[in-house]
Amino acid sequence: MPFYQRHLPHWHPEGAALFVTWRLHGSLPRILATFEATDRELAQGAFGPHWLEDRRIASLVVHSLRFAQDPLSLYELRAWVVMPNHVHILICPRAELKRITRAVKTFTAREANSILGRTGQPFWQDESYDHWVRSRQEMEATVRYIESNPVAAGLARAVEEWPWSSAAAGERPGDRPEACPT
Repeated sequence: MPFYQRHLPHWHPEGAALFVTWRLHGSLPRILATFEATDRELAQGAFGPHWLEDRRIASLVVHSLRFAQDPLSLYELRAWVVMPNHVHILICPRAELKRITRAVKTFTAREANSILGRTGQPFWQDESYDHWVRSRQEMEATVRYIESNPVAAGLARAVEEWPWSSAAAGERPGDRPEACPT
């Protein structure tokens, strides 16, 4: 099983779906609680910048997520959401996760900073959170979690209303062939 470690350990079993979250630089409080508590706080925009609220930047991130799937073929994108200060994706990787996150985060950081007039400044947190999905039930729950994030944060009344998600884009996992069975 591939493994690497930066600040967090990263295990990526061959053929497993991965739930990945990355955040804007400066959006993590200094004292971290559990992932769930921190993620809830992030979803509500309680801390740090909200650069992803800018439609130009949210659109850039969505375009980059799709571009990494086709034509780069780095993964099969199963579900995604762009929140004001973080991004969640569920993917079936076709490349190493560090290559995937480097490609998406490097491109979007450079372009977003250009839009914001912040050239050369950090845009994303260095580290991303990832979790391998171990069952079909967990995959379904992860899709629901990702797509309902804007509703839980009070940004939309229904998952389809948030324009920066797979639910609103009509890209539901059930519409695609099974990519990485668990």
